[in-house]
Amino acid sequence: MEGKEFNIAGHDEEELKAEIKASEDYNSSGITVLKGLEAVRLRPGMYIGSTGIDGLHHLVYEVVDNSIDEAMAGFCNDIKVFIEDGPDGEICTVEDNGRGIPVDIHPEEGKSSLEVVLTQLHAGGKFDHNAYKVSGGLHGVGVSCVNALSSWMEVTVHRAPHVYRQVYHKGIPEAPVAVIGDTDRTGTIVRFTPDFEIMEPNSFSYETLSARFKELSYLNKGITISISDLRTEPEKKETFHAEGGLSSFVKYLNEYKTVLFDPIAFECQKDDVSVEVSLQYNDKYDEKIYTFVNNINTREGGTHLSGFRAALSRCLNNQLKKSVKYMKKYSESLESSDISEGLTAVISVKIPNPQFEGQTKMKLGNSNVKGIVDSLVYENLSNYFDEFPDSIDKLLDKVTNAALGRVAARKARENIRKKSEGGGLPGKLSDCTERDPSKCEVFIVEGDSAGGSAKQGRDRQFQAILPLWGKMLNVEKSQEAKVLNNEKLQPVIQTIGAGITRYNDSNSGDDEEENDGKKEEKTFDLSKVRYHKVIIMADADVDGSHIRTLLLTFFFRYMRPLIEAGYVYFAMPPLYKITIGKKIFYAYDEVDKKRILSEYAQGIDENKIPIQRYKGLGEMNPEQLWETTMNPETRMISKICLKDAEEADRVFSMLMGEEVEPRREFIEQNATFVRTLDI
Repeated sequence: MEGKEFNIAGHDEEELKAEIKASEDYNSSGITVLKGLEAVRLRPGMYIGSTGIDGLHHLVYEVVDNSIDEAMAGFCNDIKVFIEDGPDGEICTVEDNGRGIPVDIHPEEGKSSLEVVLTQLHAGGKFDHNAYKVSGGLHGVGVSCVNALSSWMEVTVHRAPHVYRQVYHKGIPEAPVAVIGDTDRTGTIVRFTPDFEIMEPNSFSYETLSARFKELSYLNKGITISISDLRTEPEKKETFHAEGGLSSFVKYLNEYKTVLFDPIAFECQKDDVSVEVSLQYNDKYDEKIYTFVNNINTREGGTHLSGFRAALSRCLNNQLKKSVKYMKKYSESLESSDISEGLTAVISVKIPNPQFEGQTKMKLGNSNVKGIVDSLVYENLSNYFDEFPDSIDKLLDKVTNAALGRVAARKARENIRKKSEGGGLPGKLSDCTERDPSKCEVFIVEGDSAGGSAKQGRDRQFQAILPLWGKMLNVEKSQEAKVLNNEKLQPVIQTIGAGITRYNDSNSGDDEEENDGKKEEKTFDLSKVRYHKVIIMADADVDGSHIRTLLLTFFFRYMRPLIEAGYVYFAMPPLYKITIGKKIFYAYDEVDKKRILSEYAQGIDENKIPIQRYKGLGEMNPEQLWETTMNPETRMISKICLKDAEEADRVFSMLMGEEVEPRREFIEQNATFVRTLDI
């Protein structure tokens, strides 16, 4: 058996024969050739990223991207998306008024071009730049992938004077393309039901899809995109149209913030690269940068982001050197973190041959784009600031304050690090004995009274208690140095044990850490979190809600991976203790109270039933607190999830920021009517 060694030791004769036979059987007959769309159905993750909810939405995006490509080519200005219930699952419909997919016979394949595009990988009009100069999509595998991963698909093409249709099941045509009528317009209608034998069972999220379509309307000014959810009664519907383009996008992102000046926007081209940028600064401390290539959201940034950051840094440092006033205030070079504080920007580039790192296109790799974006952004920003000195004066004041704050924050972080290295934990923390974080939980409890009951009632093996006292800092209005030095937040930081970092909603990827060629240290480390359940336990009243909100704002801004990992929870203490005979029931809200009374107190005068309304956690003795709120077998806790970071950022800014009017409007629109209020 030349070319293979067999280890005889430890094998009996039958095992050895089986191994030799397996080697002999491995020949050309063992090579499997996947034809058509079989490869997509066998390995869907290679083509759409995942088979979960993100992959499900990716199917919709791929179809819509084809319509957007038509719009970028100048042949489409109206896209409609519908979601509805069908006989075999949900149906998504995407309709546009573009040119319509070609239906004539393909000269090489001998069948309709429509069937070729829908059933063969790497077939499309995006390779020679005659049909499309720039495009998104998966370059010839997009709509065919959707077809492969759909249990049913129907494509209707309007190409005057006829209407054409073809139906597919799991990527296989039911019949040849057929003429089904006449028309005087053009366009394509794609309807499909995902194949949930391959995709994980999920439903299309109206909120997720509408957020993406709103984004696309900003990126392609003048285009109208609508979405209708026919699954609900009444149906949900939104229409997006942005004549202002990226400037409108930036205004939307800064909707509830105080801005320093109107959005700076410019659109220019160099070689074959089109660059569109809009940016604006606000008085907050976080950064939001979104980057796109041919309408594709490059969440990990890339060369276009690197070019933008380099140009902005060079421009602002040059402006600082020209200002005697601000050089006296801060004479060193500004760092990237100084410049990013309060920055909101959208960068959109359109290029003929984008090179992405990874199939899902999260990061742009074209090396020439960095220099092009750098030069164009630097030139336009320099001209703008020379023309509008008031704007650069406000901006230099902000970035120099940020630089001074960075220096102070660095000292504060060093102090926190020294305390951590010394094993220091806050004195009020009653820690658990278990050391495996996945088995540990910490209750952050409002007040010493409730903290005392929690300490007595807990299971010391795996439950830790950290009492808090008084109102804590609203980090939405505070600079990082103030947060780090806050005496009420320091115990929380020490208890969690992973440090803190100001988190931004940016498509920054690795670029966020770059600082003039050096790596900026990131202090929050999820692997060092000491508890995998961080449970906020506060009274069920206005003050308790305020404390929960302040803590949640802190976690969102400075420990966001804690929320993303699913480690943050709200405790759900009962509102009522109800005694019916010798039995005790706990009700967690008014509905629960009515249910208990209707089920267990039939025929009893409700006025004679002892009902205790808990004003606070401190009213419960340790046994009651354990039984109702802390015992994993009987308690209810609510996990905090982060579905849409962009929308969450806007809501936090609106609810916790300086502007009163938007907050009042939000409360009026979302608050339920309350007859009695505990204060």
